[in-house]
Amino acid sequence: MTKDALIAPLPPVDPLGTDALTVTETLQTVRDWLRFCASCFEYGNRGEAIYLGHGTISAWDESVALVLGALHLPPDSGAEVLDARLLPDEREQIYTLIKRRVHERIPLPYLLGEAYFAGHLFKVDSRVLIPRSPIGELINDGFSAWFPERDPAKLLDLCTGSGCIGIASALALPTTDVTLADISQDALAVAEANIHRFDLGNRVHTVQGDMFEALPGTSDGFAGYDLIVCNPPYVDARDIANMPEEFRHEPELALASGADGLDFTRKLLNEAADYLAPDGILIVEVGNSERQLCEAYPELPFVWLEFEQGGHGVFALTREDLLMASPGTSYS
Repeated sequence: MTKDALIAPLPPVDPLGTDALTVTETLQTVRDWLRFCASCFEYGNRGEAIYLGHGTISAWDESVALVLGALHLPPDSGAEVLDARLLPDEREQIYTLIKRRVHERIPLPYLLGEAYFAGHLFKVDSRVLIPRSPIGELINDGFSAWFPERDPAKLLDLCTGSGCIGIASALALPTTDVTLADISQDALAVAEANIHRFDLGNRVHTVQGDMFEALPGTSDGFAGYDLIVCNPPYVDARDIANMPEEFRHEPELALASGADGLDFTRKLLNEAADYLAPDGILIVEVGNSERQLCEAYPELPFVWLEFEQGGHGVFALTREDLLMASPGTSYS
């Protein structure tokens, strides 16, 4: 054996290659399972690490979320839980979740059935996108940049999915009536479950339809929404084709928006003014399609928002901006 062979690094060991019974009998404490889970996530499937993009930024953070979530422990649990010994059923449950996360590449919030957004825990499943919008920071601030002295009377969460943006807004704005709208009845079923979870049926309701088609406009005598918030489909065709496997578990209807990612946003800009109150505000997330949008609409005075907690691609426009930028012109 040569000297080079003696000092060559050892190949990584697949933690999930060990017999399942051995693993579940050997690992006894929360500390044990956190270490094992992190090793599994770093190794991944055949040496390909999992992709993170649904609420965590490291294999360790994902491990903490999985183990504590499986045990129904709060995410801010301290060191006092590390040496707690787990029951056999708990150990088997964690092992199963790790295997599915690694081998099937299912995002962790779908495995747990829950996801945090704006400080609240929402029900989620594969019928809806997993909440992760930087708009949560605006919600926690009560949209104070636009409503410093009063809550908006009426708020529309368009493309609501799980309802997280509209429901979190209702929790932050206790006098605001909120409409959750989506084209998908499946998504609205999840949103309605979340309305029930937070006991907001008196102020939050759902409407099913394509964009604004099932909503009253100002031409119908409706006063308009003071605030429309929308996290629409905005992923372009190239990014859809190259998405990591984890994102393919999410509904494509909520992600894809044509060749440049702007199909939905074009229609939104064309119609939104007819549903806003005279001093109404439109806030929209377009993510990586920000550059294409600016190039497509140089006449619109987009205000691109900055976030202390990270995030980009969210703009604000007033109703007046939409009407005055190109009077009588259709944005298409």
